Amino acid sequence: MSRRALAGVLRRAVRPPGRVRAGEPRPARRPAVAAAVLGLALLAGCTGADGGGGDGDREGQGPPVTLRVLASSELQDMLPVLEEARRATGVSVSPTWSGTLDAVEEVASGRADGKYDAVWLSSNDYLRLRPGIAGRLSSETAVMTSPVAVGVREETAKRLGWKDGEVTWSRIHRAVADGELTYGMTDPVRSNSGFAALVSVASGLSGAQSALTDADVAKATPRLREFFAGQRLTSGSSGWLATAYTRRTTVDALVNYESVLLSMNRDDGAGLTVLRPKDGVVTADYPFTLLTSAPAGQREAGRRLTAYLRGAGAQREITARTLRRPVAVGVAPDGRLGSGQRRELPFPGTRSVADGLLEAYDNRLRRPSRTVYVLDTSGSMHGDRLDRLKAALTGLTSDFRDREEVTLMPFGSAVKQVRTHTVDPARPGTAREAIRADAEALTAQGETAIFGSLREAYEHLGDGTGAFTSVVLMTDGENTAGPRAADFGAYYRALPAGRRETPVFPIVFGDSDRRELQDIAALTGGRVFDATAGSLDGAFGEIRGYQ
Repeated sequence: MSRRALAGVLRRAVRPPGRVRAGEPRPARRPAVAAAVLGLALLAGCTGADGGGGDGDREGQGPPVTLRVLASSELQDMLPVLEEARRATGVSVSPTWSGTLDAVEEVASGRADGKYDAVWLSSNDYLRLRPGIAGRLSSETAVMTSPVAVGVREETAKRLGWKDGEVTWSRIHRAVADGELTYGMTDPVRSNSGFAALVSVASGLSGAQSALTDADVAKATPRLREFFAGQRLTSGSSGWLATAYTRRTTVDALVNYESVLLSMNRDDGAGLTVLRPKDGVVTADYPFTLLTSAPAGQREAGRRLTAYLRGAGAQREITARTLRRPVAVGVAPDGRLGSGQRRELPFPGTRSVADGLLEAYDNRLRRPSRTVYVLDTSGSMHGDRLDRLKAALTGLTSDFRDREEVTLMPFGSAVKQVRTHTVDPARPGTAREAIRADAEALTAQGETAIFGSLREAYEHLGDGTGAFTSVVLMTDGENTAGPRAADFGAYYRALPAGRRETPVFPIVFGDSDRRELQDIAALTGGRVFDATAGSLDGAFGEIRGYQ
């Protein structure tokens, strides 16, 4: 690889207002099995021929080194490129996948020190707002870019007369407010694509000419509330959001990174018209960031890796494979990427504004949530398992949003009771305390009536109009009482279309039947979460991004 690729380590500052970039994207999704196989190859550090991802020579080759990297989960599509980098440089990557904002908390708190050598997020903008963070970051190097964009079903774009380069956030807001457009977006509290989208929309609707202020957010709040009333899908990850969108044919659009939307067209035939609002968007630049706590040898290996990734050959591979935009001068973006100019919106300049925007979205702007927690309290949950369930629920209560309706439905041989609480913005502590008391009162006895209990959850939720509805199923065993899987399947398929839009998120715990839970998730459009490898409270917490 040419030494010219060793352009110094970049420290990216917040972009100035009004900066215009020639079009740029985000991650292509790969099958989970393929990603797992490649991940094992990276961990193993096996040797092989030069993958040709750099400039074609072996100048960057050094002693074999493995970097421990805390990375945004969307970067799993980079595994093939990282395998080519390993062959060329001798640097392997051992990734730990995380939501972007969860990773920010780990780095800012110091928990990443000594555990990871580097962090690789879609953006460091929010991370840089945390006090004292500068001393934890050794260097950061932008690897690729992807702007926020709006993917609209082709028939909807034609009906609205929309074309790329002509649409503004105000025009999109008007279509939502008039009931002509619905959309999906990831949860900005847990996903950087959602946060970047939130900043883009707030900036566009407030008319801010510089970094967002509290006054800008207050000015835009009425229009933001109208805009988010049209959100029909939420998710903790872009991958599940894309799957849910494909399943939910009544949703008109997705707000996400450009590369995600284009990858959906390429991989899934989504048929989206990808629009880059002309009044500006926030762009991810995926900085590979070395931590000061990493040993000197690891930091040197990190510099070797980023030099390779910024080389012309790797940049061409990145843009072709992931549909993100290259950062190397002279490397053209993939032909499927828009080539028009666009205005780059600045990130909020203070943490108080960023956190205030997130708080407003969670508690006032977005549609409220209605969730039924179907909780196995059969005899097998006696002892430590029940204690862990109580602790997880107690810890979760502080995370419940204003206006959120929470129903606890413990079951054994049948549903034991149904207790519903709504978080009143005027007295949020009242509902939270009641939920804690209900959790503490749980007792273990009886058999395991999974499918009969799920049916009661759907009956309780009804059509779910005006809210994000979901069912969380926690069980430590197989169904032993009441209706069977086939009975529930027939019941679910006979539901009206609107009621079938409520997903079930099962949690694998104890001796639960993973295959049975996977079938429930597949039937209802949910996702399985694993509490056997991690903690039960961690599983409950991760599900929050999907509610």
